[in-house]
Amino acid sequence: MAAYAALTSLMHILDDIKHHPSPPISIHEQQLESLTQTVTSFQQFLETYISPVSDTNKADPLEIRIAEAAYAAQDVIESHIVDMIKLRKSSGAYHGQIHSGGETSTQSKSLMWSNHFGCLMKPINHGRKISYVDNLYRCLKKVIKDMHLVKKEAMKIYVADTQLHRSISTSGGSSRSSIMVGFDDVLLEIMHKLTNGVDDRQLHVLPIVGMGGIGKTTLAKNVYAHQYIKEHFDIRAWVTISQNFDTREILCELLSQANKKSKEEMSEMSENEVGLALHKYLFNRRFIIVMDDMWSVDAWEKMQHLFPDNWNGSRVMVTTRQSQLSSQLNNYYCLQLKLLDEINSWNLFSNSVFGEKGCPLELEEIGKKIVQNCRGLPLAIAVVGGLLKKMEHTEGCWESIRKNTSSVVNSADEDFCLKILKISYSNLPAYLKPCFLYMGVFDEDRAVRVSTLVKLWVSEEFLRPRSGKSLETSAKEYLNELVERNLILVHELGCTGNIKYCKVHDLLRDLCCREAGKEEFYHVIGKHKSQLLNRQRRVVVPGGTSKDEVSDALHSMPLARSLLYHTREVVPMPESRLLRTLKAFDTDRCGSHDFLLDDLFQFVNSRYIAVGVQGMPKIPHSVSFLWNLHTLIIFHYTWVDPPLNWEMPHLRHIVFHKGHLHVLDTLRMHKLQTLKGVNVYWSLVLDIPNIKKLVVTAGKVGNLESMDKLESYRSYDNRNRNIFFPHSLMKLSLGSHHSNWDVNEEMLKNIGTLPLLQKLKLEQADFQNGVWDTREEQFPSLKFLELKWCHLVSWITDSSHIPCLEKLRLYAMKKLEEIPCEIGEIPTMQSIHLEYCSESVVESAKVIAEERDEIRVRAVLFNNSNNQALRRSLAGPNFQVEIDYFYSETLRCNLSLSLFVHGLMRPVMSEVVLGDVRIDTNCFHCVLF
Repeated sequence: MAAYAALTSLMHILDDIKHHPSPPISIHEQQLESLTQTVTSFQQFLETYISPVSDTNKADPLEIRIAEAAYAAQDVIESHIVDMIKLRKSSGAYHGQIHSGGETSTQSKSLMWSNHFGCLMKPINHGRKISYVDNLYRCLKKVIKDMHLVKKEAMKIYVADTQLHRSISTSGGSSRSSIMVGFDDVLLEIMHKLTNGVDDRQLHVLPIVGMGGIGKTTLAKNVYAHQYIKEHFDIRAWVTISQNFDTREILCELLSQANKKSKEEMSEMSENEVGLALHKYLFNRRFIIVMDDMWSVDAWEKMQHLFPDNWNGSRVMVTTRQSQLSSQLNNYYCLQLKLLDEINSWNLFSNSVFGEKGCPLELEEIGKKIVQNCRGLPLAIAVVGGLLKKMEHTEGCWESIRKNTSSVVNSADEDFCLKILKISYSNLPAYLKPCFLYMGVFDEDRAVRVSTLVKLWVSEEFLRPRSGKSLETSAKEYLNELVERNLILVHELGCTGNIKYCKVHDLLRDLCCREAGKEEFYHVIGKHKSQLLNRQRRVVVPGGTSKDEVSDALHSMPLARSLLYHTREVVPMPESRLLRTLKAFDTDRCGSHDFLLDDLFQFVNSRYIAVGVQGMPKIPHSVSFLWNLHTLIIFHYTWVDPPLNWEMPHLRHIVFHKGHLHVLDTLRMHKLQTLKGVNVYWSLVLDIPNIKKLVVTAGKVGNLESMDKLESYRSYDNRNRNIFFPHSLMKLSLGSHHSNWDVNEEMLKNIGTLPLLQKLKLEQADFQNGVWDTREEQFPSLKFLELKWCHLVSWITDSSHIPCLEKLRLYAMKKLEEIPCEIGEIPTMQSIHLEYCSESVVESAKVIAEERDEIRVRAVLFNNSNNQALRRSLAGPNFQVEIDYFYSETLRCNLSLSLFVHGLMRPVMSEVVLGDVRIDTNCFHCVLF
């Protein structure tokens, strides 16, 4: 919802100015109060407003007017901020507060321009002086007047008239064919739960959960219509619940299906009377009731007392898209549907198009490509199958469908397919809609790093903060809500169970792009066709877009606040004075180095900057003019010097990828949460009290122990011996692959006492005497342990020493004799991952796997004859053994190169050691030369 996002963004700007320690401008107190009250009123209105055109492809005129009013206020305020800062820069001032109350000569270079209101920052030239304060006041006065007119119109709408959308259907359901393929096992499972489950005499609620279009209703219908179900239950009734349900209508439908009487006979009955009649009729009878498409627990809470527990095996089956609802209905059971695999997807498609005849051989190859594009979503497969069923069965016709299957899915039978997917979006709370729509800015099938997504959401300023919580915390909660609603998929979990990567199904991404284009929430170059490019606020450059196409589009978008590149070649943004978000790099896809730091920091309105830079730069003093910068991500291969006495009050995240920030002086940033890639002067004290994530490439932080909010710490410096860590740490990583370092017993004891530590990684660590002997009451919360290239021979522990360990990862542990058998006795243990470890370590893991079936073991071995034999002897149901052929070939090439260099240089060298291979080089001289 673009209007809600625009209002929330405006509120953030007002709050930033109000609470900034040195605001670039000041707004008249009365105007500030008026704007705040109006924005709040609009937000409250939109939170309950149901658009009359939500089911169409048209944008809501009222929402457009609200968004434009909010945008106009943003343009006035931010343009004035930019002009004030540039005026300050041109005067040579670098420090101190900007006072916009002064006046300047008309001979000064004008940095002002006009927006669509025609008054924004246009100089008032009376032949003498320009009053910037008067100009801001005058423009805001007009904006506030226009906002009040829109507000007056909005308040006339009687929201209650549009809130009730009844959506009650009978057991007949949709006339569309309910072909069910790939759910045989789950059909048997749910049938068993309905008829022979544990405690089968008690009334049970059985939730079926999954994303829109995955087949929840189809499964429920097949179960409902099964002959055995018909014979097992005395009464069957089916009702579909909408989000804005009418309890009386639902009860009338249920009673009508139960007693086979017309609903007209109940027209004079009250809701309570209908409920009582239903309860009486169900009493002492075995019944099954299906409540399809439930959106909240409210419907169940209002009706559950009307379903008597007759202790005869009665059941209520509920389908829902919202995972959190299942636990409210049944704490012990939930059927979570998954996407179809390749075989079942093809079977469903073939049945949809050809029935029992089967697909002709000449169409099978192209047909499977079409099915692959549907990504296992049953609804998509069924809709495409229905379309092809009516077309000529020729390769030419099918090829046209294959080229853009995703768009065909959403355009064919749009009233059925797109509406079903859109229901999830339409029923989102207003504060979640911008978050969901934003997922469309990422490339198709792209797994998005959650930490990046959170930073972008915050920088876009459409997040409504929750009381007492940071925007980052609120963002993660919003993400979890969208995951629970099955609108965002979890792609990968972190080692401690948190969501690390997420993504959206292609069809839901297509829905995001459609709705965003309709509401002008963002503009995707080459995809969205708009006649009003000059109004676009967010610009997305998808992969494969040419430089010329990007350049032409960007010249038409002077009001753009966000520029998101998904290409390796970057076109600098022209007329980008109001830009807030510039994303031309992320850690998963390195972009080109097309920016100079001096040019970069001209974007004084920036909140988020992620780019690759040229040269060997020093961060210029002009960075201090970025008054509201939240995130700075720099990709560079060398060190970068910060300016002296660097202070930025709003900066939250500094990330240097590949290169590092060379800090020789005290760093004072009280809102900083992330600092990655920093090289600090030895024992330097950093004034960053709210830091949560710190990555040190070299040096030692003098006050690390006092950073009581630090959650994640990584140090590549191997000289840290007697270091103490704050008790707030949850993740700790020490060492690098460059050189070995000593880890003594005292340090391990200190680490072991950290009460919240969940993840520990040690690399190239030399354990004292090659022994690690853990103690009781150590590592009370540790879930993940990784040892990499460590010198460790004997590991002594007990299951009570690391009581919560879930995952163990060992890499190149050539000296370790075995994994202690006590590791397998830890109740929480889930998996062991081994790479290039000794044979004895692998065999000890096999013993653990045989004793605990639930522990999964994966071992990666070099490609040699011994390991090939070992692979055959060890492989089992929960023990996976892989041979790394690629690494072995790389090793062979490196060995040849090393021997060649050895022959040329003729050093005193008797052997070459690469990985786990040790070879006498003298025997190769005759071969090479």
